[in-house]
Amino acid sequence: MLSLLHIENIAVISQADITFGEGFNVLTGETGAGKSIVIDAIGAIIGQRTSRDLIRTGAKSAQVSAVFRDLPELPWFQEQGIFPDENGELLVERSIQADGKNVCRVNGRPLLVTQLRELGCQMLNIHGQHDGQQLLDEDCHLDYLDSFGATQPQREAFSRCYDRVRRLRGELDRLEMDEGEKARRLDTLNYQIEELERAQLQDGEEETLTARRDLLRNAERLTRAMEGAWSALTGGEDGLGAVSLLSQAGEELSQGGRHSPDLAELAKRTQALRYEAEDVAEQLRDLRESLDFYPGELDELESRLDQLHRLKKKYGGSVGEMLDYLERCRQELDQIQFSEERVEQLQRELAKALSEARQAGQALSQARRAAADRLAGRIQEELRQLDMPKVRFQVAFAPKENEDGMDATGMDEVRFLMSANLGEELKPIQRIASGGELARIMLALKNVLAENEQVTTLIFDEVDTGVSGRAAGKVAQKLFQVAQSKQVLCVTHLPQIAAMGDVHFSVEKGEAGGRTYTAVERLDRAQRRQEVARLTSGDHITDTALQGAEELLAQAEAYKAQLAGKT
Repeated sequence: MLSLLHIENIAVISQADITFGEGFNVLTGETGAGKSIVIDAIGAIIGQRTSRDLIRTGAKSAQVSAVFRDLPELPWFQEQGIFPDENGELLVERSIQADGKNVCRVNGRPLLVTQLRELGCQMLNIHGQHDGQQLLDEDCHLDYLDSFGATQPQREAFSRCYDRVRRLRGELDRLEMDEGEKARRLDTLNYQIEELERAQLQDGEEETLTARRDLLRNAERLTRAMEGAWSALTGGEDGLGAVSLLSQAGEELSQGGRHSPDLAELAKRTQALRYEAEDVAEQLRDLRESLDFYPGELDELESRLDQLHRLKKKYGGSVGEMLDYLERCRQELDQIQFSEERVEQLQRELAKALSEARQAGQALSQARRAAADRLAGRIQEELRQLDMPKVRFQVAFAPKENEDGMDATGMDEVRFLMSANLGEELKPIQRIASGGELARIMLALKNVLAENEQVTTLIFDEVDTGVSGRAAGKVAQKLFQVAQSKQVLCVTHLPQIAAMGDVHFSVEKGEAGGRTYTAVERLDRAQRRQEVARLTSGDHITDTALQGAEELLAQAEAYKAQLAGKT
């Protein structure tokens, strides 16, 4: 669960520390007070996309940190080798810099934002108003069903089969070309293969030729330098070079070394210098011989390098890449020349792959249909508890209408249907659901899906839009029920939901020193009564509004006591 949230320089929040409790936490406040900023800060701490625009005006950076505790053994911990401390707490930190860079840490260890996002989705889920729009999007219905039905193993098995179908069909499409296109392609391949083979390419050739060309371009300077050095070492025709002089010096020192250890040591060193000088002279002679070239060799090198340059423009950035391209052309030429045999083979393989994909697709469909029945039953039960007893909910299936009757998701088109009133036929949700009904359906769906998730914290950001009256009370009760097994944070404008909270925070905007700031305060019982009354009647709080708020709080406490008695 999320235990502590520290916010610093996020929008209008200069600094805030929020200690959340177990169970049902509610946040209330005027529109624009900054409730969404708290949610944005929590989103940042679980790796969601942020903007440097979040940084408070005048600040160089913004920081958010959070302490989580009582977490289950998440897969992420084993994957990353990072675990809660000995107290069972996990400290997550994120700094947002003015240049757009982010610094993320978990228990002091630096992480990438992507790693933080992987951890965040295993600890906490945020459900906002836009989720209602996702419910209207039929493209999302299949993912909802698969999430509820835990059909990932069947979906992965189908995906492997379908990938093979796509690969085989793509190869068949390339081979099953008309005769004109085949002839044109054969001409192109034959021309390219002939040109590359005629060039007699050798891997590493260009580097060797370039080095030889550079050597010949500077042959005169190099020859002059080497001849001068060789003459200095050997003495040339006179024989009075460094080698001879070092030999003479060594002999003189050897004679003196019979009477002096120091001279004997110097004789050894001089002898070593003579050997080294002889070795250098021999290497110079060999290098000088390597500079021998025949007339026109440099022109031939330049011509060959120019040929390689022109070929690289057409076939690859290096000789190695051109050789790879040549091999691919040969393979494609063989495939086209023997395409009839290959087509027959691919058709047999494709028929087998399609059969296997259909079997896997049918197994996936069966798992989905079984899950659909369970999901419909669970959703209807949840909606009954949310004051929608007449609603019928159903998951409708239809076959895919594209080639082979399947795509990457399987063989099923899925959409959610409902009937809001007795006697009405089932229709797509977007055609009949009101805003308040959508909010409750989404709450029901999220509640059901959360049962299969390891997340310990659920956040609902104003998902009660369009809900009022008795339905608001039912939504409040449902949120409290969810909070019996998971920590729930809810941003709300409804007094019924605010009254049901175990912990109540007020988010208020003010001004000080010419700056706007937002403060988050944990309310006691008397303050909660005042805030619930404000939610009911606005800023003009009357005694009647206070009495109504007290009744709501008392009703919530009675409901909690009743629910505790049942458990």
